[in-house]
Amino acid sequence: GSQGPGRKRTTSKNGLTAEEDALNVIAREAEARLAAKRAARAEAREIRMKELERQQKEVSDDEERMSVGSRSDMRADDRLERDYLEKGSSRASTISGATLTSLGGTSSRRGSGDTSFTADTEVSIREIKEIHELKDQIQDVEAKHMQNLKELKESLMEVEGKYRKAMVSNAQMDNEKTNLIYEVDILKDSLMELEEMLSETRRELEEKSKDFEREKHAHSILQFQYNELKETLKQSEELLTEIRQLRLKQDGFVREVSDLQETIEWKNKKIGALERQKEFSDAIRNERDELRDEVVQLKDILKKHGIVLGHDLATNGETGEEVGETEQSSQTSSVEIREGSSVLEIRLRKLVDERENLIEQVKRLKDQLEKKKPKNGEDSSSPDGDVQENGADSNMDLQRDAGRQINDLKFKIVKSEQEITALEQNVTRLEGQVSRYKSGCENAEKVEDELKAEKRKLQRELRSALDKIEELEASNSHLSKRMEKIKAVRGTATTP
Repeated sequence: GSQGPGRKRTTSKNGLTAEEDALNVIAREAEARLAAKRAARAEAREIRMKELERQQKEVSDDEERMSVGSRSDMRADDRLERDYLEKGSSRASTISGATLTSLGGTSSRRGSGDTSFTADTEVSIREIKEIHELKDQIQDVEAKHMQNLKELKESLMEVEGKYRKAMVSNAQMDNEKTNLIYEVDILKDSLMELEEMLSETRRELEEKSKDFEREKHAHSILQFQYNELKETLKQSEELLTEIRQLRLKQDGFVREVSDLQETIEWKNKKIGALERQKEFSDAIRNERDELRDEVVQLKDILKKHGIVLGHDLATNGETGEEVGETEQSSQTSSVEIREGSSVLEIRLRKLVDERENLIEQVKRLKDQLEKKKPKNGEDSSSPDGDVQENGADSNMDLQRDAGRQINDLKFKIVKSEQEITALEQNVTRLEGQVSRYKSGCENAEKVEDELKAEKRKLQRELRSALDKIEELEASNSHLSKRMEKIKAVRGTATTP
């Protein structure tokens, strides 16, 4: 069998830890011990093979010696048999010769005495019978001995054949035993490696399951956080809609404020124009009053001199008309000033026309006064009364109304600016919250995607680890069955 591969460990991405270093050291020591065991087994196998070769050589030498010895034994047996037969024949010849001589002797000594002859013959006859019986017994014993030798030779040949077969079978069984022991050792090594791999995969499975549980817990926490962020995002969207509405309101307020500012600027311009027109009208009015006073004085001087003016230059009617006209013009001008700048322009034109008329009237009066001025003319000036100005009061009311409107508009502008700043602060704060919520949601989605990918990866690794465990269990069961078969074969081989 081929030697099984050593343990292979994959290093993690974050580097080797102390536990993995210790496991690597233990694995290297185990591999060194396994290599030493395998080297010792190989050395023992070589010694065993040399011993088997020596035993087989000795068996072959013994067989040769036994075959040579059996042939020498057969030759010795043949030699002994021939010697025995020769000795028997020589004994028989000697016995027969002795008997003959004894018989001859007895016959020659027959004359000495008949009694001694008969006794000797009987003795010799008995001896001859005994010799023949002994010879027969010896022949029977020799035949039995030869038969036993043949049987022993046959049994020896059978035993030698059985011994040779037994030696061959023992050598084969010893070889098979060594091969089986080697295979058993290899299977034990592979089984140990598989058990180590199984324990390693189980440990990795436990670690992966723990990591999976941790990732699952983290995923549940992140899912809860994601739901919270989703809810906050929903609230932020609602706030954004409110912000949009507030922005629309703000835009409306800004437009109103801009309109109010434009109206304020227009009113300020209008007020400035009114003030300028008021100054101009005051100057014209003062000049008109001076001209009226001068006209009245001139009329009084003319009355003193007995000069009566016409209807066009009547002082009372003219002044009354002028006063009525001025009152009416002041009333209409106050209304018209409130209406707009066009009314002011009309009033200014009227005042300018009235001024020009008064200037012409003063010129005519001066001309008449120069024509009809007496020598003892007395200077007297008695003004009838002060001319009341209705336009000043209306201008003051207009200024007060304009000031109130300006103050109201300024207060509204300040209030709207405060509301705008507060709304801008709320908008910036809500935009910051929305950006934070969006970034948090994006991070949560990224983490969720990463966790889903890690979960799928862990599930794939878990499935691969379970498949590897099933394969290792199947190979373990297969190896245990092979071990049982090998043990059964070894048990049957050891039993005689």
